[in-house]
Order: sequence, then structure tokens, then C-alpha cells
Amino acid sequence: MDVHFACTQCGACCRDLKLPLVVAEAIRWLQAGHPVQVICEAAPSPAPAAPPDPRGAHFRRRAFAALSGTLPVDVAVILAANLEGRCPNLRDDQRCAIYESRPVVCRVYPAEINPFIELNPAAKVCPPEAWAGGSPLLQRGGRILDAVLNDDIDRARAVNHSDADVKMRICASLQLAQAARAGEGFVIYSPQPQELLAALLQATTDQPPAAAGQGWGFLSDRQESLQALAGSGAVARRPPGLGTVPCEFVGFGVAPPSAPK
Repeated sequence: MDVHFACTQCGACCRDLKLPLVVAEAIRWLQAGHPVQVICEAAPSPAPAAPPDPRGAHFRRRAFAALSGTLPVDVAVILAANLEGRCPNLRDDQRCAIYESRPVVCRVYPAEINPFIELNPAAKVCPPEAWAGGSPLLQRGGRILDAVLNDDIDRARAVNHSDADVKMRICASLQLAQAARAGEGFVIYSPQPQELLAALLQATTDQPPAAAGQGWGFLSDRQESLQALAGSGAVARRPPGLGTVPCEFVGFGVAPPSAPK
């Protein structure tokens, strides 16, 4: 399917969302005085002889290894700006005040960083005129045509992979150790901004990686998942979770939506 797109500068994509940030962006966001949340999901690690699973491989590339009880798991962490209302960088004229250094997820919008999420105009907040046939051709046959945009997407995927170790360290430092089962929901932590900033700065220094042995637990609102995880040796419980950092469990319900990029 051909997808045409031209930004109308309506500002709709700069409001009321959780904006994924890479580690370097999260540090700048916190230094500017804006809070960042830590979103956790996890999945049991596949057996060595498991058949190839491209979606699972993509998940594991941005995850780190851990244990839940006796079960080896992969934990994926997203750092996200929680935009309730307008982005603090959105000016009154609907232009971005940090346009040249805006987060990579903003640079690639409306394209997707996750290769398994289809670019679907109906799922975007842009007005219909942004997708008019006279607009520049963005995608043909499922392939993004802009070379710069493709480079940004490739760089974002690479950074998500290299950031995984830093995210493991900040979780250990802040004692964040609960996750939703991937595809079923998210556990969203809201640490104090200065504590998260300090943990991020410490985690990006040249130090040995944190041990992955910190015990992780699953939160789930699905009885079948709780039973399956417990039967596999994992620690699993219903929300709310336990711990000193405020967190919430957000379940996807029967039809899970796509995860953040």
C-alpha cells in the first residue's frame, strides 16, 4: 500500500501520550526538569532448541536477561515521558522548541521503529489532509522511501539494543523488579525525577554491568497467565505490586494493542 504524508503541524501527536526516549534523551529530559517513567514488560526466555521467532528475537534484542524465581526471563524496559496534555516543548505556534534535538521517535513519526508494527494511517492522530494523495510519498509496498528516515529508524533500533544494559543497571539501582507479561500489559514505575536521573548518570559510567540475578516478579490480571508462570517456576501475582517506588499495572484486556516503539 502506498502511503502519502505531509505534516500539517496540528500538534496532535505532541499531546496525551507516553513518549519513548532512549537513555541519552531521557537524561536530557530529566535535566530539563521533566519527569520520566520506567515501563517494564518481560517474557520467559526461549528454550535453546525453540524454533526461530522473529518477533521474539526483536523483543530480546532490546531486553536484558534476568530470573523470576527459577525461570530465566527477558526483561524489556522503556523510558517514557508521560505527556498529560501538551508536550512541554510544544510552542503556542504548534512548533517544537527542541526540533533539532527532538527525540528519535518524533523524528521518525509517523513511521514505526518496531518492524512488526504496520504503518497504519488510521491508527495515527494526524488529520485526514496529512495523508492526502498529493502529499509526498512516504511508503511504497511496505518500504519507507526516505533514506534519512530509514537511517534514523536503524539507529533507533541499534540504540534500543545498546541501552538494555543501562536499563538493567537503573532497575537494580532503584529496586524496580516487577514487569507485566509481554503482550498482556505494562508495569509503569514513576520514580522521583532526581533519583532516576542520578541512577541513569551512574549507569552510563564505565562500570561492570549489574548482576542480572535480581529476582523479577510478574504482575498479571489473567488467571491463566498466573498459573502458567507459577508452574514454570516464576514469581507471579495479581496487581498491585510491592515496592517502594510508585507503580501501576496497565493491562491490555482481551485484545492487546501494540506496544510502544
